[in-house]
Amino acid sequence: MTRSLLVLLAAFVAVFAGAGGVMAQELETVGAPTDWQWDFQGPNSPIMEDIHDFYDVYLLPMMVIISVIVLALMAYIMIRFRRSRNPEPTRTTHNTILEVIWTSVPVLILVIIAIPSLRLLYDTERLDEADVTIKATGNQWFWSYEYPDYGLEFDAYILEDEEPRLLVTDTQVVVPVNQVIRVQLTSADVIHAWALPAAGVKMDAVPGRLNELQMTITDPGIYYGQCSELCGYSHGFMPIMVVAMEEADFEAWVSEQQAALGIVPETDLAAATQD
Repeated sequence: MTRSLLVLLAAFVAVFAGAGGVMAQELETVGAPTDWQWDFQGPNSPIMEDIHDFYDVYLLPMMVIISVIVLALMAYIMIRFRRSRNPEPTRTTHNTILEVIWTSVPVLILVIIAIPSLRLLYDTERLDEADVTIKATGNQWFWSYEYPDYGLEFDAYILEDEEPRLLVTDTQVVVPVNQVIRVQLTSADVIHAWALPAAGVKMDAVPGRLNELQMTITDPGIYYGQCSELCGYSHGFMPIMVVAMEEADFEAWVSEQQAALGIVPETDLAAATQD
């Protein structure tokens, strides 16, 4: 009788005090904001690498070039056509060549931006066959997670006194690296948003609706995100903490959580049935 009570107590502690969050202390932080950060977090997924390339190769150089050209034109106009140099203002009202240029050049710039932008948008919305499926439900103000393929579910609440501040949760989402992770999103009350910057994913969690996103994290480590939709006065206190680990470690974590809950994996159940 005493042994049974100890087993039940151990299972209770594992589920409600540590479910979803083992071995996190053994991994280093990979995806997190830093002091005085002005750029994106480092890319740790194929999509985030594409976002970095799109910004660094296309947008940023183009913005710099446009800003320099506009500044040079403004400086030229202010110097060349200042009042002291042109006491008699010109009566010119139309210039066909200039009008064609300032209409066609912006259109050309938008087309140059649109082509890689639409391709990237398509990649972010594409859903491949998933290796692991996770359902995340937004609540005021915490996240609930389910692993439907493994029979696991738990809630993740903020630990306000832990570092990095306002980003640590008592339980964590655990995923394997280099595998397609599908996250299904919904909400129990108001609109929330599940965002993990280092993986390049963000999606609204809407009541009565099931949205989906996919991500593939390339490096083991700890990643942080936050609810990115204004959802109430504690909006800033429902962080997201993801622990990415090697596939073997992930399978060991799943087995540990299932054992704590008394869940028999389908493969073991099938083998026992055959025996």
